[in-house]
Amino acid sequence: MSLQPIRLAIIRQKYNPSGGAERFVSRAIAALAGSVEVTLVTRKWEDHAGYQSLIVNPPYLGSVWREWSFARGVKAALAKADFDLVQSHERIACCDVYRAGDGVHREWLAQRRRQLGPLKRLGLLINPQHHYSLAAERRLFTSPQLRAVICNSRMVKEELQHWFGMPEDKLHVIYSGIDAEAFHPERARAQRTVLREQLGIPADVATLVYVGSGFERKGVATCLKALALAGGDTRLVIVGHDKRAKRYQALAQQLGIAQRVHFTGAQKNVLDWYGMADALFLPTLYDPFPNVALEAFACGIPVLTSTKSGAAEFVEDGRNGYVRDALDAQGFADIIAWRPKAADWAGMGEAARATILPYSPVAMAERLTGLYQALLADKRTS
Repeated sequence: MSLQPIRLAIIRQKYNPSGGAERFVSRAIAALAGSVEVTLVTRKWEDHAGYQSLIVNPPYLGSVWREWSFARGVKAALAKADFDLVQSHERIACCDVYRAGDGVHREWLAQRRRQLGPLKRLGLLINPQHHYSLAAERRLFTSPQLRAVICNSRMVKEELQHWFGMPEDKLHVIYSGIDAEAFHPERARAQRTVLREQLGIPADVATLVYVGSGFERKGVATCLKALALAGGDTRLVIVGHDKRAKRYQALAQQLGIAQRVHFTGAQKNVLDWYGMADALFLPTLYDPFPNVALEAFACGIPVLTSTKSGAAEFVEDGRNGYVRDALDAQGFADIIAWRPKAADWAGMGEAARATILPYSPVAMAERLTGLYQALLADKRTS
């Protein structure tokens, strides 16, 4: 007799095509097909085979009301539904499982303060959005209903233990899966020559790529400062959308490196952009585990990232990437200056790809379904 699929509700408020949490949800839904029947509880999502949607979209004005109204609507909708397990990707205290893909808000604020002056620190302190998020986080992690937290890095697990004293048996480190065939070096490099010619980048010049939105949090300013300090001919390609992009273009001009920095805006197919580059540059101030690092590793390019990035757990300094403090522009500059040619990075590609081969979508799905089955077994015996 075949086992009935686990009826799982996944809560995620909205879809952002470049968002790491959204990409995890989409990949997880595909990987869990057959063993888990997924219903996505959301305001709005992309059309996607393999799941049902439960739309919860109450009206709101402003970000705090948006979060509060969605949380309230979700709780009301779940009260009328029948699921085996509820997994939230939002800080809502109504779930059996929480995936801490957005990390720990307290830790993010602690890191954010490092780069701010006194007035902006005061702004953080009085911002109602942060007060709401901190309160929601506290309610979530002290909720008696919460039975497991999926951490996408050891870093997040340690932060939860530090800030909330959460017990070891509630915390499960499950890394995101990556399709190593979809993100294959040969596929990625197919447009390398074409893209470099479009941007006027010589074939032998080292090229770093930044991929993502949220330029401030993910360290674009450090990227630019490091490039300026390094000197030489190394290029930087910034792939992603940010409403303050002109501010960073102006900074590149001020630093005298505008001719070596290329802002492409958001790109639907990031695969080609990994392939045209020699390394991913992501000196993020705080990121639980950026999916772009997994994608870059799979494409066979090393990763330069920060100590407060979960991806740092996968980096062996000098073998498949480098790790420095997010604000250490000089530290990153020394690395860039040491490897001025594309060939200087090529030797790290094989090690970079080998890093992620164990972390397939199938392996992730097995870990997730194993957790779900263990929680259901406990639920039935309690």
